[in-house]
Amino acid sequence: MAKIAFILLCHKDPDAIIRQAEMLTTAGDCMSIHFDARAAPGAFERIRDALADNPNVTFATKRIKCGWGEWSLVQATLHAVQAAIDHFPRATHFYMLSGDCAPIKSVSYMHDVLDAHAVDYIESFDYFESDWIRTGMKEERLIYRHVFNERTQPRRFYGSYHLQRKLRLARAIPQDIRVQIGSQWWCLRRRTVEAILDFIRHRRDVVRFFRTTWIPDETFFQTLVRHLVPEPEIETRTLTFLMFTDYGLPVTFYNDHYEMLLGQDCLFARKISQEAHDLKRRLGELYHDRDARFHISNEGRTLFRFLTERGREGRRFAPRFWDTESSLGRDRVLMIVVCKKWHVAKRLLRRIGHLTDLPSVEYLFDEDATSMPDLGGIQASLGKRTRHRRALMRMLFNYYGTDRLMICIDPANIDLLQDFCGDRSITRVLEIQCSFSDDYLAGHAMRLGLAGAQARPETLGGLLPAIRGDITHESDLIRDAGFENHIILREGDDPARYPDLLARFLDIPPQKAQEIAQIDNLFAD
Repeated sequence: MAKIAFILLCHKDPDAIIRQAEMLTTAGDCMSIHFDARAAPGAFERIRDALADNPNVTFATKRIKCGWGEWSLVQATLHAVQAAIDHFPRATHFYMLSGDCAPIKSVSYMHDVLDAHAVDYIESFDYFESDWIRTGMKEERLIYRHVFNERTQPRRFYGSYHLQRKLRLARAIPQDIRVQIGSQWWCLRRRTVEAILDFIRHRRDVVRFFRTTWIPDETFFQTLVRHLVPEPEIETRTLTFLMFTDYGLPVTFYNDHYEMLLGQDCLFARKISQEAHDLKRRLGELYHDRDARFHISNEGRTLFRFLTERGREGRRFAPRFWDTESSLGRDRVLMIVVCKKWHVAKRLLRRIGHLTDLPSVEYLFDEDATSMPDLGGIQASLGKRTRHRRALMRMLFNYYGTDRLMICIDPANIDLLQDFCGDRSITRVLEIQCSFSDDYLAGHAMRLGLAGAQARPETLGGLLPAIRGDITHESDLIRDAGFENHIILREGDDPARYPDLLARFLDIPPQKAQEIAQIDNLFAD
């Protein structure tokens, strides 16, 4: 009979973790917990003390700090799996869970499913031939080395990536490995897990490769299972029900999703809202109900897609108020200052703001700390601002009570420029092209984390041409885009030309443009 060892990766809410562990181990199954080392020490001690007397609970052999998209998530999983292998010799299946997961079937139903089929349940699709990755990086996840966290260190992440691409530092994938991709929520048999642990002890080259790939928790286990297990013994799906929004974020389930969850051909669901107390209570009661019967309809994903696409007015599927329109407004004028030297653009914006009543916002899509009004949370993070870019701009127009607004954007954000210039509103782009000394580029490299303060001259000598080339390439992309109202102000041009350029950009009288242009040290570093 199946005996499940749950592999739980978690980082918050110790009381919920304790309840989850106690519930899932009451029927004889067991659990190995990795609690993120980034969490407060007291939280882990509370979990450990509360579960100390539970023989069906153990903890990862080592706690590490985890970050999204990093190898640390795979390493934490391996530590928890090793502990489960060592402490639970009778465990037949190893099931990956997070603290946001909850069972949507009874424990007897789960055991029957696992007993009925001698297979591993894991999404495992060919990395290059499948369409699992719809947008963004694909091959680049593997062939370049990713040592920075894309969410917490975006400048270093993309700076390192662009530098490797510029210097042609692509690497080869291990020849005997065919990379696969899929959800990280798997259920594997004991012999498969043991084969993986044995494989990584002998194939350190494969571990080194995946250690510096991006988002390896979607490729590491998926690839190794396909490499080690015969295809007829792999069920290419996850037993955990999860859905994603149009923005690539997991859908959260609430109290009113109970019946829909029970109808899915899965054993667990992710992710359950922390506030869905009634849903958690009902699912907990269901878990211990050995007489429960389930009617599988699998309508969850299609229903969610149907309701979301049609914008049904309802408590969970209604569109957010900021998504009800898609255009900035036909009669509105958005003026975008594009400049790689942020202090130059900010200096000009403040000068314009001092001499006119034109409202402006500085690098709102590049700088998290940009001063912005409270717009109901849409401005809370760079990710939200970028995802809801047009809605954010509409709300800024409304907040300032104006039809004319000015913002700053880094020239690397060509996608933002294309989006805004493609809107029905009037969009003007003033590109300020600055001169870049070697000293400035060296400081820029250090700010991006590409070079340290004590970097050798030879190192900087190799970096500076690549960085200068990237800046030129960004400017070329803007020029090649052929924006209708694209104005270029160059540092090396005759300053007598500046008033005319500013008058065209701002649509103001020449006299006012002349006054704005009389700014001291516009390009000073």
